[in-house]
Amino acid sequence: MTSSTLPIDSGPARFGLVGTGSWAGRTYAPVLGSHKAVDLVGIWGRRPQAAAELAAGHGTTAYDDVDALFAASDVVAFAVPPDVQAPLAARAAAAGCHLLLDKPLATRPDAARAVVEAADAAGVASTVFCTLRHAPLTAAWIAEQAGTDGWFTGRADWYGALYTPGDDAHVRATTPWRAEKGALWDVGPHALSVLLPILGDVRTVAAHGGPGDTVHLVLRHASGASSTAALSLTTPPAAGGTAVELRGTQGVSAMPTGTGTAQEALAAAVDALLEAARGGAAHPCDARFGLRLTQTLAAAERSLASGRAEPVPEH
Repeated sequence: MTSSTLPIDSGPARFGLVGTGSWAGRTYAPVLGSHKAVDLVGIWGRRPQAAAELAAGHGTTAYDDVDALFAASDVVAFAVPPDVQAPLAARAAAAGCHLLLDKPLATRPDAARAVVEAADAAGVASTVFCTLRHAPLTAAWIAEQAGTDGWFTGRADWYGALYTPGDDAHVRATTPWRAEKGALWDVGPHALSVLLPILGDVRTVAAHGGPGDTVHLVLRHASGASSTAALSLTTPPAAGGTAVELRGTQGVSAMPTGTGTAQEALAAAVDALLEAARGGAAHPCDARFGLRLTQTLAAAERSLASGRAEPVPEH
């Protein structure tokens, strides 16, 4: 328990939302606006007019000053690019706000670490919204596999068609940071968020480029197991799909499909964060885990440049 712990019987928690893009508008604002345990008190964005429009659509206040939004909030949710998110999240934590973070936490390990340190110093809870860690069906499967011994290897395939050449509609519908950073940073956190809790921290990673923005990772885990991940946002539409498979002494286990909507998973993430903020156990997919994802992906980025396996720094 800390001075930042939310009282259990305090009623709906005051949430501020940072972000006004399509992800904020399609997922975050509707979930926060309809969640029974949430009072959406305001929205701030880098585009004031977009903030005003989104706030008006959800019956809340548009803030011109992000620090004023932090002062009015118990919890701040972030739906902005990772390297915009990280410094703002550290400021929100310093203001005593619990943190609902998007993935990746940051694309630089030092920026991600600053969020962890700010949250620790303020005694605030955090959760990173990796959808498969919060969607009930996949969260239960991950927990079950993490409790099973003897995994030998695993693979995670994330094949998306967001930037398929010639499909301008997809490119227009997405965001500049995804176009710049590609599949490694956009869908890489999803793959790692499943593999790491089951197979353990990554000790070394080798990364190799494929067609378009495709990246293939070979991971060596602290448990001694190995895994691979195939990540792409430039897959031909007919070839897209997601799969995770584990092999070990107990046989083969595949991650279930049909995991529900992003809004359902976000509502579960809100519940998990509020439990932690009210003195419950920290969620395993918190800012510290977000730092591990960033450190692993940064090592993969170095491997792409160096052509050799790179170590992932220990905590």
